[in-house]
Amino acid sequence: MVAKGVMRRDNKIKNKEILRGRDAICQRIIDYGILGLIVFSPLPAASVYDWAILVIQITVLIMMMAYFLMTEKPKQNELLSHSLKWPRFLFLGLFIFIFVQIIPFPRLFVKIFSPGAYSFRQLYSPSFAEIKFMSFSLIPNHTLQEALELLSYFLVGFLLIKTVTKHRQIMRIFSVLIAMGVFEAFYGMFELYNKNPRILFYKKIHYLDTITGTFVNRNHLSGYMEMIIPLAIGLIIARGKIFSLVGFKWKDAILRLSERRFSANLLLSLAIVVMGLGILFSKSRSGVFLLILSFILFFGLTVLYFKRSEDQKKRISNFLKFTFIIITLISLYIGIDATLERFSPDTILNEQRPIFWKNTLSFFKDFPLIGTGLGTFTSLYPDWDAGGNLMRLYHAHNDYLEYLSELGIIGFIFLLGGILYMLVKSFLVWRKRRHPEAKGLGLGGIIAIICILIHSITDFNLHIPANMLLFSVVLSLTMITVFYKKRSNA
Repeated sequence: MVAKGVMRRDNKIKNKEILRGRDAICQRIIDYGILGLIVFSPLPAASVYDWAILVIQITVLIMMMAYFLMTEKPKQNELLSHSLKWPRFLFLGLFIFIFVQIIPFPRLFVKIFSPGAYSFRQLYSPSFAEIKFMSFSLIPNHTLQEALELLSYFLVGFLLIKTVTKHRQIMRIFSVLIAMGVFEAFYGMFELYNKNPRILFYKKIHYLDTITGTFVNRNHLSGYMEMIIPLAIGLIIARGKIFSLVGFKWKDAILRLSERRFSANLLLSLAIVVMGLGILFSKSRSGVFLLILSFILFFGLTVLYFKRSEDQKKRISNFLKFTFIIITLISLYIGIDATLERFSPDTILNEQRPIFWKNTLSFFKDFPLIGTGLGTFTSLYPDWDAGGNLMRLYHAHNDYLEYLSELGIIGFIFLLGGILYMLVKSFLVWRKRRHPEAKGLGLGGIIAIICILIHSITDFNLHIPANMLLFSVVLSLTMITVFYKKRSNA
């Protein structure tokens, strides 16, 4: 009997060790899968081709399988989990809504809730009289394809929040993101002076006089950098523990900062300069504006934290202004001509974006409640092109208007509501934190999200796979960092 008991105990121990080993393998699959996607997604022309999107989807599927195979999931911060209650409902509601767009309903039902969809089919479908059931989406297969792609980005964010719980995981992701930003800037500069420029795997055809990195469009490279530069600044603040210097005199504060891995912080500062030059040489007006805005936001929010003493406010404000001026002068000295050219009146007046936005609003007015279906904009836009533009328009050059036209008011509220809730919640938690690393890293993430959301007013960064995946990573990472080591007051 004793021998049997010992054997059972040994078997239980072995089983536990096997399960732990399996969990460790699954965790590594997820960790390296996330890092692999961060590295891969911008390389093949920002993953705009179907094969690249398929690679992202298969990788996400493998990571999800690994997550579900784990017997003991990583322990998540309870406060973070509780704070994500509303985003979970909103994003779940979004995908249920997209499913409703796809499935067929009786004709009368569609006519009541989406008269535009009913009239469109009546006008363009030769066999309309024989149709008994129809979907709200005018092109259901496009909506399904786009929904699966969007789901992949949401699942990447889900996996980050569920499995990234340790400091080394957070630092590793930050390091890889910054390394990719620097690579894009250096590679873009290399190809700018190459006689036969390429986009890594493809011949470069457009924007030959500007930096695009491995992106097709200069504005999308700029959008990519806009999300990484604030992370690098936030990492410097976190490493230097600037938010822990409340009460120090400026001489003591500088001495403290110089003691904290000065060489690594210098490299990070150089990385910011290189990425800033990448934005300047991309000649993206929005990028230059948002580069300056990101520094202004860092000034304002950092000074907001040092609100206990006017003297402390002044010192930290002067320090940050000095840093900003040095970086700006270096960048402008090298790239001033490229920057000013894009701000010339002739260039601005020749823009067609206002026409695209006006047509997209007309598009939305015909399908206000439920939209035309996710992913249908490119195929349907020509029917609403009042200007008769001969060039095929793939996107509205405004992410909000495009999503609004495709998802209608209902779907748009689910999508934007979930994103804004996470951003606002992150900021409210960040304001109350005292942990130096959480303050620095969280601030970088918050400003990165603000910048890309502003840029999306004039472009379609959130319809580019590499940028949408990065957006999901940064948004989720921001939530993780602001709640890092946070405990309930109770």
